Amino acid sequence: MLLLRALFFWMLAACLAVASSTYQYSYVPKKLYTNQLFAVTILETDSQPLVEPKFYFDDTQGTEPISRKPLIVKNGSDSFYTFYFKASTGDFHLPALDILSHAGKVSFEPVTIPVGKLKLRKDFCGVLAADMSIKTSQASAYDDQNNIITLSIEAYEANLENMMINGYSDNGVENIVRNYAKVRAEYYVIVPIGQTELKFTYFNTIKKQYVFLQTPITVKDSSVATQSQLNPKDDSFEKLKKDTFVGLSIFFFLLFLIKRDFFFLILSVVSVTTLLTFYTPKEKICINEGSSIYILPTYTSRISQKSDERYDTFILGTRADYYKIEYKNGVIGWVKNEDICKD
Repeated sequence: MLLLRALFFWMLAACLAVASSTYQYSYVPKKLYTNQLFAVTILETDSQPLVEPKFYFDDTQGTEPISRKPLIVKNGSDSFYTFYFKASTGDFHLPALDILSHAGKVSFEPVTIPVGKLKLRKDFCGVLAADMSIKTSQASAYDDQNNIITLSIEAYEANLENMMINGYSDNGVENIVRNYAKVRAEYYVIVPIGQTELKFTYFNTIKKQYVFLQTPITVKDSSVATQSQLNPKDDSFEKLKKDTFVGLSIFFFLLFLIKRDFFFLILSVVSVTTLLTFYTPKEKICINEGSSIYILPTYTSRISQKSDERYDTFILGTRADYYKIEYKNGVIGWVKNEDICKD
């Protein structure tokens, strides 16, 4: 009997403790901009560590959080639950919210947040973010007149899906991965050969100002320029390397004849072997008619074009299940392994 009484009073105390929990908006922005991704935080005071409330936003108006699972931060007996939304044009209507817990139901009325427009700049890439940075940048040949630049971007509270740099007809965003406020993505853009820098701005929602980002354009994977079988114009640097190893091969062989030292013969053989690698043709493959040629070797990449016939070409590189090839008119792209001719 004493055990039952103790259990009853413990359960009653727990219920009273839960019932003492209160909820309020800890943070709601006072003003937004079109396409801005933003946070809304609910504070629970005197929360119980093992009792998580349930949040139900009214979705009848078509406004929902990006993720229904909140980011939870606990500070002593207080808990902070953060949801992320994205504004569009016109005032943003934060939907009504019901919170269910052991204490019962708490309801919040809808909140209207004014949405303004930025004073746009020509170099604005369309991204609003609390922070944004270029983690890596890679440039490679795309065709006879253009290079393709791929940027790996990391940002916070950012609408990377809207990124587009003005002045370029072919650019886009791939592989967007969100983890609450943090978002990563790959951005590609086709730029003219000869352009040495990519420069643009994003709008920093913390500083309330535009911030410049830039990256140099250095083509390190220029298959068109380095493979004589693909381009009749022989690259001058390639010719210099070939001439250098021809000279070294002859020089070391003459030293062997004079000194009769096999060490120089070995050096001569190594030089000849290295020289032969410059003349070794790349492996050829055949792609089927109707094969998709992708801009990037990713499953979400855009298709630059489709092969209009069965086509033989050289393998310029590989990545996972993709082959990098040169198509007609010097276009560089990627094809899937499944599009390679089987016979």
